[in-house]
Amino acid sequence: MRKAIQFTGFVMLLQGVSGAIDHLLMQPFMGAILNFFNRVVIPRVDLLAAHPLFANLALAVLGVVLIIATDRSP
Repeated sequence: MRKAIQFTGFVMLLQGVSGAIDHLLMQPFMGAILNFFNRVVIPRVDLLAAHPLFANLALAVLGVVLIIATDRSP
């Protein structure tokens, strides 16, 4: 179970970083998978749509926190 949660955190981290890169420059590869949050979730939530770069970076930070939390749990 721990590995599945760590994998989820890793995917969140990748999607957050990829969305931030896509927002600033362009998506170099795997845009359909890595930009799901950026292209589907953010436009539908008004608060996130106003600040898409912040939302992507917050997703990346939450992914890191999830990875660290599962690594430190007994």
